[in-house]
Amino acid sequence: MNKVILMGRLTRDPEVRYSQGENATAIARYTLAVDRRFNRNGDDQSADFIGCVAFGRAGEFAEKYFRKGTKVAITGRIQTGSYTNKDGVRVYTTDVVVEEQEFAESKNSSGGDGGYTGGGSSMPQPSGAGDGFMNIPDGIDEELPFN
Repeated sequence: MNKVILMGRLTRDPEVRYSQGENATAIARYTLAVDRRFNRNGDDQSADFIGCVAFGRAGEFAEKYFRKGTKVAITGRIQTGSYTNKDGVRVYTTDVVVEEQEFAESKNSSGGDGGYTGGGSSMPQPSGAGDGFMNIPDGIDEELPFN
């Protein structure tokens, strides 16, 4: 089984290109900085930088909404490959091919250093709900569709 689950922040805006041909497909490449749980042997590096590639609609979504600093969660698979560069040297690559991607924090908690900048919500925001949850008034427990 080849399954990868990552959560991290984009190190820069996604680089998006479109394939040639009649049905051009979006190909978005971005790098996630994924924090390590602990440092071994006193390493100064506390994050891994993992290359990701998203195709089609996922690539278009990344182009439209992802920005440097955005915290995202992705699932996908590892894909390895190789090519010969212009100097004749064989270069080996490892990328995560994105199958699913989503925001891992609200745009309010991103602190303005990136994240979703799309249109506003048409839903009214309750007052005093700084944590993102609406306060439920007392006495309406019987009206809720769950217990």
